[in-house]
Amino acid sequence: MAENSKGVQRPLSPHLQIYRWHIPMLTSILTRVTGNALIVSTFLVVWWLIAAATSEAYFDLANGILTSWIGDIVMTLSLLGVWYHFLAGLRHLYYDAGKGMDIPTAEKLGWACLIGSVVLTVLTIIVI
Repeated sequence: MAENSKGVQRPLSPHLQIYRWHIPMLTSILTRVTGNALIVSTFLVVWWLIAAATSEAYFDLANGILTSWIGDIVMTLSLLGVWYHFLAGLRHLYYDAGKGMDIPTAEKLGWACLIGSVVLTVLTIIVI
């Protein structure tokens, strides 16, 4: 029986060879990634607040980690994630209204989310 099923050659899924990355596909994936990453950064901020309420030594530890260079990178990327997720949510509301569903508009809105989130992050860092 095993020798008969050995000769069957099944093709791979065509998405690996045919499809290419599109901006709407990338922005959809990034929306999910930023949403999950924001959960992690929220836990970090809550940890920092709990440490502030617990003791001075514990707060010094948490504050030292969050204000270190790695903490600065994590919080800056979190800020980028907040802006991106916000803009992607606005884009999704626009889609829910039945507008922007054609491919050129969807690609423009995707680029607007990507570029807008970077610009808004830089502006926020300058203001803060």
